[in-house]
Amino acid sequence: MLLGINIDHVATLRNARGENDPDVIDAAKICISAGANGITAHLREDRRHIKDNDVYSLKNDLKCRLNLEMAATDEMQKIALDLLPNACCIVPERRQEVTTEGGLDVYSNIEYMKNFVKPLLNSNIEVSLFITPDTEQIKAAAEIGVQFVELHTGAYSRAFGSVDEQTEFNRLKNAAELGQNLGLKINAGHGLNYNNVHRMHEIKVINELNIGHSIISKAIFIGLDNAVNEMLKLVRL
Repeated sequence: MLLGINIDHVATLRNARGENDPDVIDAAKICISAGANGITAHLREDRRHIKDNDVYSLKNDLKCRLNLEMAATDEMQKIALDLLPNACCIVPERRQEVTTEGGLDVYSNIEYMKNFVKPLLNSNIEVSLFITPDTEQIKAAAEIGVQFVELHTGAYSRAFGSVDEQTEFNRLKNAAELGQNLGLKINAGHGLNYNNVHRMHEIKVINELNIGHSIISKAIFIGLDNAVNEMLKLVRL
């Protein structure tokens, strides 16, 4: 499996003081030097962590794969078409949420999503839809014509170590296999950490994991390069 690292929380720490440290670009460079396969950054509508200049600097200064997480809005579509990242992951957003709480409702918005992703696809941007491991959502994503889905692993991550773990894991595994059978490539992420990530190896069709919070948190204690290396060992078993 590949590992993409979400650096949003580096920007969160920087913004706490309204200054320039820690530097988002420096953090991304360390992640790539340590062996990460790409960088993920979520440009939220309220700009609470990643800023516009961050994503442009990541694209221009870092010669690595950039995955832009974004809402399905006209503003974000315009930015993506100007930035031309390697990939866009379309996620739901609510201003009051602390982090992305669930997946896109693709099933109820098929026509809107078809029209939204079309210019991105026409610009040779790989497009992924961030969805819960639900049969209806998987089928709808395949109908829209995107290359990827990213399965929301939050329910599995919260259930890890409890009586519900296997149920949530099975939901992920079944959704991933259905998606592959429908011609989709499968990524996954949200809430994955050093304790629960190993089970993703049981889902053979997963292409890439996108992980951020647990890596940045561990980096406080052992350094970012070491934190990336420890996660890579688990992801690349």
